[in-house]
Amino acid sequence: MKPQMTETEPASHRPARPQPEGRHASHHHRQFEVMGAHPAERGTWFTVWAPNARAVGVIGSFNDWSSEALHRLDDGSGRWSGFIEGARAGQCYKFRIHNVHGQWTDKADPYAFRMEHPPGTASQIWNPQHAWSDQEWMGSRGQRQAHDQPMSVYEVHLGSWQREKDGGFLNYRDIAQRLATHCDNLGFTHVELMPVAEHPFYGSWGYQITGYFAPTARYGTPEDLMAFVDTLHQRGIGVLLDWVPSHFPADAHALARFDGTALYEHDDPRLGFHPQWNSLIFNYGRYEVRDFLIGNALYWLEKYHFDGLRVDAVASMLYLDFAREPGEWIPNKHGGNQNHDAVRFLQDLNTAVYARFPDVHVIAEESTAWPAVTRPVHDGGLGFGMKWNMGWMNDTLRYAGRPHFYRHWHGDDIRFSAVYAFHENFVLPLSHDEVVYGKGSLLGRQPGDEWQKFAGVRSLFGYMWTHPGKKLLFMGGEFGQLAEWSHEGVLDWELWARPLNAGLARWLSDLNALYRRLSSLHATDFDARGFSWLPNERHESTIVCFLRRAEGQAPVAVVCNMTPEPRFGLRIGLPAKGPWQEVLNSDASIYGGSGVGNLGQVEATDHPLGGWPASALLTVPPLGVVILSLPTTPTTASLHGEPHARQ
Repeated sequence: MKPQMTETEPASHRPARPQPEGRHASHHHRQFEVMGAHPAERGTWFTVWAPNARAVGVIGSFNDWSSEALHRLDDGSGRWSGFIEGARAGQCYKFRIHNVHGQWTDKADPYAFRMEHPPGTASQIWNPQHAWSDQEWMGSRGQRQAHDQPMSVYEVHLGSWQREKDGGFLNYRDIAQRLATHCDNLGFTHVELMPVAEHPFYGSWGYQITGYFAPTARYGTPEDLMAFVDTLHQRGIGVLLDWVPSHFPADAHALARFDGTALYEHDDPRLGFHPQWNSLIFNYGRYEVRDFLIGNALYWLEKYHFDGLRVDAVASMLYLDFAREPGEWIPNKHGGNQNHDAVRFLQDLNTAVYARFPDVHVIAEESTAWPAVTRPVHDGGLGFGMKWNMGWMNDTLRYAGRPHFYRHWHGDDIRFSAVYAFHENFVLPLSHDEVVYGKGSLLGRQPGDEWQKFAGVRSLFGYMWTHPGKKLLFMGGEFGQLAEWSHEGVLDWELWARPLNAGLARWLSDLNALYRRLSSLHATDFDARGFSWLPNERHESTIVCFLRRAEGQAPVAVVCNMTPEPRFGLRIGLPAKGPWQEVLNSDASIYGGSGVGNLGQVEATDHPLGGWPASALLTVPPLGVVILSLPTTPTTASLHGEPHARQ
């Protein structure tokens, strides 16, 4: 073992130890500026948190994997630190820890900025650097990502989106060029990456993380990921990151029992073990753990220019009895199942992120009715900017999977979301979770023959893109992937040669274009005044009619037929008379439809219906969605208020 550099040596022999700058966030949220490995001119500073260790050293390729001792800092922090000469960027290392039980264990650095390509588990000394060229995007991001702007997200798993011809993974840079073109052609405003932090098991899809600060080496270097984000920004596309603070794997080289004790997790498995995912749960009651996670969130947003975080499995954090049977969990001090430490952590997280980056989004994947998820912390909320609408997703997909004949009795499935659509700031997700584990693809779960299946998906997208809420679609859905998703394969891109698949992609492209162009379809996604049901004269439960509107903008009427039988001469109530243009029709022949429609326009007269001052007769195609808009903004009182009293 080489001798450790001591404080008695001349200061000129070693560079100053790194210190948090504290410019943009509280000092303790920027521990990534101190912790881990920080290369200097003649070597590298190493710092690690291991308060219960008897001794800590560093092993690596720079010392033939023989330990060089670190010294315990005398500030009571439980950190060990030291400078090792000759340790250079790119070299691998681990911390060798003599734990409280007298055992020696080798651990990867929790703060490593890069790690070995799996199955290797060592950390690498790295100082990520990139010359950014996304100043235009970053300068306008606040306006682009405002709640009254369109947001249409394409969710991607990088390893199975596309690959090299030989089956190898593409580099981040290569994926960026292809992905930017694809999203630009289809009109998506954002890409959301499934987790890219380093994970040893590829089959976890990135949700079992061992390197929280290190992009997975499967697709390249940290600089390659920075270039990925930069490329999409230069093409006007935002990038969101799926982030996992809810649990972590028990791999021996990573966070679990880091210094021989439950450091990042709880010691009691009723609090610290997640039975559903066979993983460990962070101890949100420890300020060091909260600082580690909040600092990690800030790191990705600051160093990689991500435009937001989708926080995974928030429900599993909020509830102490999540996925547990009686006797497998410990109630809180009030006897309830709420995890108060997790609530405080999430509030601290959102407060810190939005203080530093007011122009990003923090989005909760929260599957319960926990109140005020997207309300400010100072009002008692959790402070998220948006939340996935899992209720809408479950109800809508259940309805979409029913045989057409039975839909008449299940109209509540397709309408119930309007009851709570504005309780939170919702994203409508059709994510990866809906096309795995035997659920089939979006296309495969539709009833009927092939034509009806494609028409059903077109109507699903038409309903979704006009329903209040931002949009998220998992890759493959845009062109009608036939098989359910498999992380080991790639999407069936050859399907684009088939007319029905290509027609579906064109429909989605036109939907995105309309969604972005008409403010009434996006400016009031979180405002109940922007949505109203419209009546139809026959009161058919399988005909869904509603109005979208925004202040000073022309209203948009949407009529959805959820059965394969066309409806002719259907009268619907409208807020104003005049010519309503048929701006989109999912049954148009260019999309693979049968061509049933209204020849581009319907005429609304002052014939009142269901309390609305005007109405129109129109044709609704089979399994079709018709979107109508006035060419000008009417001035009727009913546009921005409630409809007139029923006649």
